[in-house]
Amino acid sequence: MRVMHAERLGGPEVLTLAEAPDPVPGPGETLVDVEAAGLNFADIKRLDGSYLPPQLPFVPGSEVVGRTADGRRVLAFAGRAFATKALAKEVVEIPEELPAGAALALLVQGLTAWHLLRTAARIAPGESVVINAAAGGVGHLAVQLAKEFGAGRVIGTASTEEKRELVLGLGADAAVDGAADGYAERVIEANGGSLVDVVLDAVGGAVFDAAPYALAPFGRLITYGASGGVDPKPVDPGLLSERNIAIGGYWLGAHLGLPGGTAAAPLAELIELTAAGRLRPLTGGEYELAQAGRALADLAARRTVGKVILRNR
Repeated sequence: MRVMHAERLGGPEVLTLAEAPDPVPGPGETLVDVEAAGLNFADIKRLDGSYLPPQLPFVPGSEVVGRTADGRRVLAFAGRAFATKALAKEVVEIPEELPAGAALALLVQGLTAWHLLRTAARIAPGESVVINAAAGGVGHLAVQLAKEFGAGRVIGTASTEEKRELVLGLGADAAVDGAADGYAERVIEANGGSLVDVVLDAVGGAVFDAAPYALAPFGRLITYGASGGVDPKPVDPGLLSERNIAIGGYWLGAHLGLPGGTAAAPLAELIELTAAGRLRPLTGGEYELAQAGRALADLAARRTVGKVILRNR
């Protein structure tokens, strides 16, 4: 089979095309003939050694759409996914008409959005939900799912007018500038002058620091990233009790690693919603396997919008 691998750590330019033996399934594993693999920022971080440093030579990738030996078209988490074949422990059948990019957007990004709302924030019907970076990979799905799950008002934040228009087009009731300065005031104004019930944040830094002041009593702030690259200030426990609020975190990788952790049920729901047209994953560029380095470079430079994939055919 063909793989894109790195013999040393570094940037996307260290990836080269190589031949490798076909993987042999072990107990509980399924061999998947890869139609397309999804790209994530974590692939860039692993490649440069700043996140879960890999053993070398390293084949990036963690998610695939493809076919099993018996002809089923499936979606799955699979290590060493930048290849023409990969091994998966749990596969989910998907419709033939579901585009590969849309399907792959439902794995890391879709499952994260689903669990942020259902598992971490535990939103109740009628509650107001703020989604920071709402035009992003997780954010744009969380906007749609929040409405699907019965949120009373969904407010998205984004850095540009173009992105805010996109967020409104996805079904948000309001979209505001996500800058830290004046954050709480803008969010409250967008909620008709009322404090909000839930804030989902992947920006961190000063935006995370400002978010508690937008929360209603017993509101929840859930952090799942820090794309701003700046650490927030330490949380004062007194602030939590004074305002009767809670701050929590979510990471899909840790969740799925728990005993009994499975993606099957929520993923099946996400696939059903997408097939029915009620969930619209944004899909971005498609690259050939041999262009993996360029694809990761474009992703890192934010030259892409939506889910980016490597296609084998």
